[in-house]
Amino acid sequence: MRIAGIDIGSRSMELVVREPDSASGWTTTVQRRLPTTFDPVRQCRLLLEDCMPDRIVATGYGRALVQDMDLGVPVETVTEIRAHALGACHHFPQARTVLDIGGQDTKAIALLPGGKVGRFEMNDRCAAGTGKFLEYTATVFQMDVASFGAYAMLGTEAPVINSMCTVFAETEATSLMAQGVKPENIALGLHQSIVRRTVNMLRRVGLEFPLVFAGGVANNPCIRDLLARELGADSGSLLIPDEPDMGGALGAALWGATSLG
Repeated sequence: MRIAGIDIGSRSMELVVREPDSASGWTTTVQRRLPTTFDPVRQCRLLLEDCMPDRIVATGYGRALVQDMDLGVPVETVTEIRAHALGACHHFPQARTVLDIGGQDTKAIALLPGGKVGRFEMNDRCAAGTGKFLEYTATVFQMDVASFGAYAMLGTEAPVINSMCTVFAETEATSLMAQGVKPENIALGLHQSIVRRTVNMLRRVGLEFPLVFAGGVANNPCIRDLLARELGADSGSLLIPDEPDMGGALGAALWGATSLG
């Protein structure tokens, strides 16, 4: 029995395939990632190419899309909140809170003992505080988003960016440049604005440590550093998976294996 978890988000989609293993119970045999693009059905078929499982569990914005694809195998769905909670607890069973910042949404999840979901908050109505915010504001500096975090870490005196609206933040950044503020300081200020918003979400769900930081934005070194400093967290209380953007797909595959009974 091969079980696949697929997480279809607004910016990217991930696949994790797990199979029974005599030594550890289940093991991950496939991990893949593709951009969602404007043709997610085609991308999803590419993701499954040469590794069609016996069962699929889909999560994320596009989970209903997978059910309509007539893939020839059973397809179920699980909510993003449950999938990300399962994925985080798989890597860190001691986790008490999960922060997942993806391309288009941010999730803060308080965990009960055993990895069950207690409370959660989800920002999914605008790009404020998400990877899309970073991607958009990086264009102001004429650089790709993968380089933006390292560039922001060159900043030493961040101005306060008041607007969290992506468009208004760009206007504010442009205005600061016109006033002679160093670009790297403005970049640092934009990163700090995301962290402030994120920490408020975490506190509203009742932040407890250890905190797992997942999602694509967890790859950003400046956000990781600012989050740790804002929370006063050390390496034992702020935990980051090796591949933080695979958590949803992993959690969906785990949910599929658990529901087999």
